[in-house]
Amino acid sequence: MAVLSARQRQSLPKSSFALPGKGKGPKGAGAGSYPIPDKGHAKSALSRVAQHGTPAEKATVRAKVRAKYPGIGVAKASGGAVQFLAEGGAARERADRPKRRGGMCG
Repeated sequence: MAVLSARQRQSLPKSSFALPGKGKGPKGAGAGSYPIPDKGHAKSALSRVAQHGTPAEKATVRAKVRAKYPGIGVAKASGGAVQFLAEGGAARERADRPKRRGGMCG
């Protein structure tokens, strides 16, 4: 996922945000939530909205990501967590994190 500077984020078109900006003026209207200019940001938007979004925001972000990147499958796991699906629709493990084991740490 490419890092977006403040200037790059402000110059993104509204179509590159899952939720449009609510502010007024040139910076407010373009400063939307959950930028999705690439697949990495789209996956991040899905994860963040699952953690912090309202049910309406979750539905909107999922719909926008599916429309812009149809290859990114999304399935809700237990507890409202988002699980990414591979191109063929099979669930895949996150390679960058070890599997959690039940019980206390230590």
